[in-house]
Amino acid sequence: MTTFWQGRKVLLTGHTGFKGAWMSVWLRTLGADATGLALTPSTTPNLWSMVGSGVRSVIGDITDAALVRDVIEEVRPQIVIHMAAQALVRDSYRDPLRTYATNVLGTANLLQACRSAPGLQCVLVVTSDKVYESDGSGHAFAESDRLGGNDPYSGSKACAELVAISFRNSFYGDGPPIATARAGNVIGGGDWSADRLIPDCVRALAAGLPVSLRYPDAVRPWQHVLEPLSGYLALVQALVESPDTAPRAINLGPEPVDSCTVREVVEVFSARFGGKPGWVRDMRDHPAEMKALMLSSALAQRTLGWRPRLSLGACLSWSADWYRAHRDGEDMLALCQKQIAQYQSLVLTNRNLHS
Repeated sequence: MTTFWQGRKVLLTGHTGFKGAWMSVWLRTLGADATGLALTPSTTPNLWSMVGSGVRSVIGDITDAALVRDVIEEVRPQIVIHMAAQALVRDSYRDPLRTYATNVLGTANLLQACRSAPGLQCVLVVTSDKVYESDGSGHAFAESDRLGGNDPYSGSKACAELVAISFRNSFYGDGPPIATARAGNVIGGGDWSADRLIPDCVRALAAGLPVSLRYPDAVRPWQHVLEPLSGYLALVQALVESPDTAPRAINLGPEPVDSCTVREVVEVFSARFGGKPGWVRDMRDHPAEMKALMLSSALAQRTLGWRPRLSLGACLSWSADWYRAHRDGEDMLALCQKQIAQYQSLVLTNRNLHS
């Protein structure tokens, strides 16, 4: 992987977000020539301000077609990783039009601009595990399952999948491959978004208050942020080196044993962070959510050799370590680099970490 990325020109959209900031660190570690395009960070504190030095950053809106075109023309990327998104389900209820504009029109703007990019080798569009139409059975979704979405966020991400398919079939037949990646509920150090479970835990622990949970018994496919990012990197490499056989849509989720309830995650994380605020059920009215959501990653394992390396316990321990280090004033870029190196070591030695 290291040799593949060395010196390659990469455009990473959404680089100032939680997952995007982690990806920017990893790309820099691999020696890629990365440029980011994104809005200013939406929270204070935010991970990008701690780790972003050394990556060229363009601040702008993915819905601005002229800006996207200009950035593509200037950067002339070999690889595009599209992670820019309105990524919060509850925000999609508050502002559905912005959600659709960012996630659907933004994706179309990018793919349109990439049509005239010389030297482009592939485009990866990151979507979500929530692109599937839920039948209420709780079965693990496979890539061949029907797309859907009962809320604006899920619907917008399913639409982004359709945009990628239509552009690929209409304009990229003989051009660089376009693929999509669907990851589970991602946690890890550096996330301060509102209405996200681990940031809510950290804020509650700091205040000595219980965490307020809307659906404590909901089951989700929890995974550390480095798990899907490693899958994105592996898929991009496969698209470039083996375009005829690389999948065009792929799930990246945890082992089934690591899909557990919201309240269990809160209890384990709180114990490992240090503190015991507990949790309370939020009895206010909330939009409906799926009771269970799971992914099958069999295709990723079969075609990319990808599989999750961190058990849920290890995932929560790494997350708790990160937030404790931040609380104690440590160098967070150094810690991100350390955790990336530890993860890469697991991949290279074909090991899993249980904790």
